[in-house]
Amino acid sequence: MAESHTALPKKDLICVGAIGAARGLRGELRVKSFTADIEALGDYGPLTDETGTKTFEVKVVGQQKGLVVVRIKGVNDRDAADALKGQTLFIERSRLPKTEEDEFYFSDLLGLKAELTDGAPFGDVVEAEDYGGGPFLEVATPGHGRVLVPFTKACVPVVDIAGGRVVIDPPEGLLEPGEPEPYEPEPQGEGA
Repeated sequence: MAESHTALPKKDLICVGAIGAARGLRGELRVKSFTADIEALGDYGPLTDETGTKTFEVKVVGQQKGLVVVRIKGVNDRDAADALKGQTLFIERSRLPKTEEDEFYFSDLLGLKAELTDGAPFGDVVEAEDYGGGPFLEVATPGHGRVLVPFTKACVPVVDIAGGRVVIDPPEGLLEPGEPEPYEPEPQGEGA
């Protein structure tokens, strides 16, 4: 792993992957890729840590259960690979392609003011994620705590990056307090 001497501000970096467990004994790693094409992770050149000070030369060597399997220059055994578990991988924003209309990098959405369709303030976007069930925005609201809003055109009809806002049209029931489900203990069998 090469060290660089220039730290980039975090806002100039986009997270493109997260290192998981080692695979095998020769230093291969499983990585959750956040790129549109998961194997494109190796196409961007050197990646960095969140400070921009450590660089990682990544080569994709395969896929396994929705993850990419990579080799990182200088990581040649399982111990070195295990030491990187949990490391997130970033790229300078300027090295990514420009977005199309109605296309956004999740980092563009963080900090935007959220308002309802009638213009009433709703909160602030504090997270944007996609864990496989579709993207969502996490909005910190004064009245409802943190609310997960599906990031669809129906629920978020307006994204105005330049204006620093998103418009939320919450689906029915999203802002209603939930009813606790009754607790029924599991029947205990003999000998349990």
